[in-house]
Amino acid sequence: MTGMTSGGARPRVRMTGAQRRQQLLDIGRELFGQRGYEATSIEEIAARADVSKPVVYEHFGGKEGLYAVVVDREMQRLLDRFAAALSSPGHPRELLEQAALVLLDYIEDDTDGFRVLTRDSPVTSGTGTFSSLIGEVARKVEHILGSQFAERGYDPQLAELYSQALVGMVALVGQWWLDTRAPGKREVAAHLVNLAYNGLSNLEPDPAPVARPPRRPTDHD
Repeated sequence: MTGMTSGGARPRVRMTGAQRRQQLLDIGRELFGQRGYEATSIEEIAARADVSKPVVYEHFGGKEGLYAVVVDREMQRLLDRFAAALSSPGHPRELLEQAALVLLDYIEDDTDGFRVLTRDSPVTSGTGTFSSLIGEVARKVEHILGSQFAERGYDPQLAELYSQALVGMVALVGQWWLDTRAPGKREVAAHLVNLAYNGLSNLEPDPAPVARPPRRPTDHD
């Protein structure tokens, strides 16, 4: 249903509560992604949705509440993609490439969502951050590395360290690729896997530091 506002203004679309909530989430996602949390106002969100400010407060309690739901949705969306890519059987090298492409596909298809995740959240916010998302993905990769380490005689307990390193590398390259978009995502994924997998293939079971620690000055110096 539609109704005309006074003065012959454009018709306002009547929505159900669920439809209005979804509309506000979509608008919030776009604005938070493009401008960041601080630069986005409740007034602009309401104006984009063609509603009054109290409607936004009714659904989310305020800007921070809307932001929290947007972040949670994006985190779950990306985690679901990683889970699907890493749950199927395959060679570890193929799984690493699939994981890299999951992030690059997400950056390409859902740029606003990725920008929301990688921007700083408000100080008082209890929402997840990009670092916590990386931790969740790393725990999934850890299971893959753990079994590979056990088969090859490496300490399985080190799988946590290596999974954090691998996922962190992919995430940082993804943030760089967000703006450069060159080379293409498949080439980027291939180079990431080249570095990661060839490094893993030649791991030393018990690596030692190459350089000696610098000598600390003493009271006699």
